[in-house]
Amino acid sequence: MKESATLAMEYLKAHSDMIGLEQEVFDKWNVHLHVPQGAIPKDGPSAGITMLTALASAFTQKKVKANLAMTGEITLRGKVLPVGGIKEKILAAKRAGITEIVMCDKNRKDVEDINPRYTKGVNFVYVSQMIDVVKHALLEEKVVNPLKVA
Repeated sequence: MKESATLAMEYLKAHSDMIGLEQEVFDKWNVHLHVPQGAIPKDGPSAGITMLTALASAFTQKKVKANLAMTGEITLRGKVLPVGGIKEKILAAKRAGITEIVMCDKNRKDVEDINPRYTKGVNFVYVSQMIDVVKHALLEEKVVNPLKVA
């Protein structure tokens, strides 16, 4: 998980121009990611695109779409890789009221193998590049009382 957070941050630094960030923002602000509930094990890279989106939102001060979930491993080269446990993640997302899920295009076959009654009402967005995640997840609307990060 720590590696995913580091990769997300380094990707944003290297591609700041693609999301409208001035490079100086990374010199002015320090980031600490805290993942609470230490008694619940959290391992694996599945939260990579989620961490990327959270960091991009924090630096751009743009809102993230409501009722959106995502899962996918990230690489320093900007790719989104497939992850396991798709069926369980979809069921958990549905229970939480999620209506849209972003995941790697290579996970499409996992979704197609699930009985359609479990995926009904959920829109799936398949991506292969990290920038596509950010462009899909972030709204143009800024958060209430945005910080001046630049």
